[in-house]
Amino acid sequence: MAKTDFKSVDEYIATYPEDVQAILQRVRSTIRKAVPGAEEAISYQIPAYKLHGGSVLYFAGWKQHYSLYPATDQLVEAFKDELAPYTDKINKGTIRFPLSQPVPVKLITRIAKFLAKEASERRSQ
Repeated sequence: MAKTDFKSVDEYIATYPEDVQAILQRVRSTIRKAVPGAEEAISYQIPAYKLHGGSVLYFAGWKQHYSLYPATDQLVEAFKDELAPYTDKINKGTIRFPLSQPVPVKLITRIAKFLAKEASERRSQ
């Protein structure tokens, strides 16, 4: 059975093959640059980013792809053109990016900032 009691994002990423580790590190650094004030944690046994105690964004690695969560309806609508190549890979609040393609750094940056803004707006209501 796979390890599921990760204590850190480093520990989580280390469980993947080296080529996938490089991709996940790129995703991680992109999120950290996009939301510099976010606290990095493990939540639901995957990497999570939180601001002011509330969750903003999660990512996870899989065999053929990595995923970003949550893909809110507002996010999917706001990024429908950029997400068009991944439309068949978006469902149940998840955006899947193939490991076989370059990491879309600009898109992930924009998604992370969008989700941080959404989280901030939820807290101020």
